Amino acid sequence: MRRYGSVVAALASAAVLAAAQTTYAATGQVAVVNYAYAPATLNVSRGTTVTWTNSDTAPHTVTSTAGSGGPLNSPMLNQGDSFSFTFGAAGTFSYYCTVHPTMKGTVVVS
Repeated sequence: MRRYGSVVAALASAAVLAAAQTTYAATGQVAVVNYAYAPATLNVSRGTTVTWTNSDTAPHTVTSTAGSGGPLNSPMLNQGDSFSFTFGAAGTFSYYCTVHPTMKGTVVVS
């Protein structure tokens, strides 16, 4: 009986440890098309790498909104160019295109 209790305790401990581990999405995608970010709002888990790909003929950027202290600051993205960023912290990250300031997007990291 004592051995059975030890086995049950070991299995219970393993189950608790497995449940405590968090799995994060590996990637998220944002298309830059028709002078817009699609999707305009992307929800991801902490640790996700998001890639923006410009499909427009016009150049665009992915730049954190002024005053937000955000981490996004892509180079100029010409047609076919991509920019990736890995979000290590939770929060709401707003961004825009410096060439076309009406283009706006948000990444929500949980």
